[in-house]
Amino acid sequence: MSFSNLGLNAEILRAVSEQGYTTPSPIQTQAIPLILEGRDILGAAQTGTGKTAGFTLPLLQRLSASTVPTKGRIKVRALILTPTRELAAQVSNNVSQYGKFLPLSSTVVFGGVSINPQKQKLLRGVDILIATPGRLLDLINQRSVELSHVEILVLDEADRMLDMGFIRDIRKLMALMPKQKQTLLFSATFSADIKKLAHELLHNPAEVEVARKNTTAENIAQRVHLVDKKRKRELLSLLIGSENWTQVLVFTRTKHAANRLTEQLNKDGITSAAIHGNKSQGARTRALSEFKSGKIRVLVATDIAARGIDIQQLPHVVNFELPNTAEDYVHRIGRTGRAGENGVALSLVCVDELKLLRDIERLIKSEIPKHDIDGFLPDPSIKAEPITRGRNTQNKRKVSNHSRQKYQGRSTTSSSQRRQSNA
Repeated sequence: MSFSNLGLNAEILRAVSEQGYTTPSPIQTQAIPLILEGRDILGAAQTGTGKTAGFTLPLLQRLSASTVPTKGRIKVRALILTPTRELAAQVSNNVSQYGKFLPLSSTVVFGGVSINPQKQKLLRGVDILIATPGRLLDLINQRSVELSHVEILVLDEADRMLDMGFIRDIRKLMALMPKQKQTLLFSATFSADIKKLAHELLHNPAEVEVARKNTTAENIAQRVHLVDKKRKRELLSLLIGSENWTQVLVFTRTKHAANRLTEQLNKDGITSAAIHGNKSQGARTRALSEFKSGKIRVLVATDIAARGIDIQQLPHVVNFELPNTAEDYVHRIGRTGRAGENGVALSLVCVDELKLLRDIERLIKSEIPKHDIDGFLPDPSIKAEPITRGRNTQNKRKVSNHSRQKYQGRSTTSSSQRRQSNA
């Protein structure tokens, strides 16, 4: 099977070829023909499966195949909603790459940066808009964009948008779009909440699923090191140095932990940077660029900030702290082992996190191998302590809502606070 067998036109095939792709992935093979037929799609695919091209390529073809009146400002014909800034930027880059030989315009809008340049681009008109929900609503409220001509709507990583509390924003945006449109909803899994959302938003959707629910890629070697909490950083530095890791994505649960670990690793002589919601968009973009280029060895990230990080051959992912929800473990380690490459996912687990580890193993239906490191065996006399902001659902909801507002560069209180947040 090649891309030419999927019904794509010559201009798109040329752009795909320039990116070095010849064989479509399973999600692309299944989704592209259905989208070209005009079907609504409910797609489940783990990260790194080629999902973005799976909806971008047919979206570009459907828009380029239909003509629209050119009088006046170009209207938004396709809207792609993503939960995070990094993912929006990644999708926008793919749209530009695959649509470079087509007479279609696109732009991306998200919070954390000045809104005025985004307003100017939208006032000139674009065919394809990639956006985070919060910033898009801000632009709509300022009458910089309207959605009455949208033909195709894509909800990318819808599970994360639900986790971040965007459902109300999504409903507001849906009310501004035509009822007759093609809707494509993609998620890591078909959870009950995603099924409910699909029933609400999609019309007779075709289901596309290329991975079993909550499974991890077979080409990712997983292992656990049991270690005392206070010695995690020491062990991490030892592993990076002794095994000569040159590119490592490290996850923490909180922004504070990410900053502290980054500072400690730099003191150890390991070039590192942190990426999370409190960092400016410029700092986050710079850190990701330096990580990809090899200028820094370690990128320390929180779960939300890591959405959209797309590095084809990332060799190592480390859970410095296990996530509060087992599903996020699957998302985290999916940053490595992409596009069929091999990867290593290592977790440093202290006594406080043993229950979280059991939850993960129960979810993935597999026991993760435990490896002992001489000199770092945990002290059996240390008792487990509750994890801050751990497993309380109500508290998690509050945290998610705060993260959503901060992450989008929005404020629900006043315009002055919003301007300050966007600075």
